[in-house]
Amino acid sequence: MSDPGEPEGGRARRGDDEPPGAFLHLPVMVDEVTSLVGGGPAGTVVDATLGGGGHSAAILDARGDVRVLGLDRDADAVAAATARLARFGDRVEIRHTPFSGLAAVLDELDEQPVAVLFDLGVSSPQLDRSDRGFAHRHDGPLDMRMDVRQPLTAATVVNTYPERDLASVLRRFGDERHAGRIARAIVAARPITTTSELAAIVIDATPAAARRGRHPARRTFQALRIEVNAELDELRTGLGAALDAVAPGGRVIVLTYHSGEDRIVKDLMREVTTAPAAPRGLPVEPEPAPFRSLARGSQPTDAELADNPRASSVRLRAVERRIGGRS
Repeated sequence: MSDPGEPEGGRARRGDDEPPGAFLHLPVMVDEVTSLVGGGPAGTVVDATLGGGGHSAAILDARGDVRVLGLDRDADAVAAATARLARFGDRVEIRHTPFSGLAAVLDELDEQPVAVLFDLGVSSPQLDRSDRGFAHRHDGPLDMRMDVRQPLTAATVVNTYPERDLASVLRRFGDERHAGRIARAIVAARPITTTSELAAIVIDATPAAARRGRHPARRTFQALRIEVNAELDELRTGLGAALDAVAPGGRVIVLTYHSGEDRIVKDLMREVTTAPAAPRGLPVEPEPAPFRSLARGSQPTDAELADNPRASSVRLRAVERRIGGRS
């Protein structure tokens, strides 16, 4: 999968059921997600990346026999989703926590979910607010924290990481071919305080031939965001907890937006859908894999992409725990 850079997730817009002034995230592949949840049993659906609540609202509208437990580490998203989902009353419970806290929340509530949804990446409301510092196209502080309670910011990474470590971040999380040159330019320009300063430095450090097409700073900003929010470590922890916790017949559904997170999801789902090898020399049938695959990298329809071009890089993967599988 190619690096999507900044254009992840949905675009901001206000729906008919939203309070005035609430510009929320347009959910991606909502029909496919709702259909997958609809094929599972009744019970609690965990929306592990609640955002503005778009997927949750669609799921609750489609199925009267499920409730939603929504998690998000962005306080603005929690507030927006709380307002949007208020009409569902006690069918919704929302927690301000990253999805790495999924196991702890499920233990506290004594819940075994029938579906867990992850819609990864950064949302349009985050990108479009300059004060959040996520986007290279808007001038703002070098922040990029999804949870503003955490101490690490993009400014800390940009201004304090040694050149070698900074280049490693750009290379690993942004697939940046010119990571060394860009890291060297950043270190030479310190201190850097705004997104526009950083974007200009990256442009100047990028060879002219590589400046054609998409914005030269897109990979740098993606890599810094992933580093600041420990997104890939969060994903490994949260997805592992979801696969451990989901009920028999339940589904785990993941929307990914760049190659690093998609590799993690693909590898974990391959592991749980692969049957263990039969013992050599013993006349016994091997145990079936605990999960079966439902979707292996599905993409949005052309009609959805026409309405929401930021969804161009999304891949949908989903698995179902077999009835009688370990839980």
